Amino acid sequence: MVMNRHLVVMVKAPRLGRVKTRLAADIGAVAALNFYRRTLARVLRPLARDARWTTWLAVTPDAAVRQDRLWPVRTPRLSQGPGNLGDRMGRVMAVMAPGPVVIIGADIPGIRPAHINQAFKALGRADAVFGPADDGGYWLVGLKRHPVVHDIFRAVRWSSPDALADTMANLPASARIEHLEVLTDVDDGGTYAAHRLGAS
Repeated sequence: MVMNRHLVVMVKAPRLGRVKTRLAADIGAVAALNFYRRTLARVLRPLARDARWTTWLAVTPDAAVRQDRLWPVRTPRLSQGPGNLGDRMGRVMAVMAPGPVVIIGADIPGIRPAHINQAFKALGRADAVFGPADDGGYWLVGLKRHPVVHDIFRAVRWSSPDALADTMANLPASARIEHLEVLTDVDDGGTYAAHRLGAS
């Protein structure tokens, strides 16, 4: 059985008032949309060009999966479907072809191909890998998915300091887990200002 590496990027259609809403409350909807579009392109382009894995876009709303002009790269796309974030990520883990799956969001400016390569290498040794965010969530989650696909996204307190701990608690006690470096999710005015200062 061929076991391909799958990188799945969870993306929202870049539309005014529909992306980075917490950030928009601090810096305005137009600035938040511009940040999202820039970060989407900056993160996706090098990842999609990397031949060490296949990059997929998991798109919401579902109709946007057919709208080529919305996306800065040409790469396979699938719809996220209904439900909360856990429902949608669980569905992605379940439907991908055989092989390890790594899921990220597209709005973490610090993600680089080296991080993704580290995640897949970790899945050669471990059952799961996480990229922790400094707010208690995570910017990356990966599963070996062999010999079984674990349902790790149930009863998670999303957008809370407990999201990573809740997700890890859904793994079997015997599971081998590895962690990558901590990255910052730019989701409010404070993290946005710090990001701009660091980028200048």
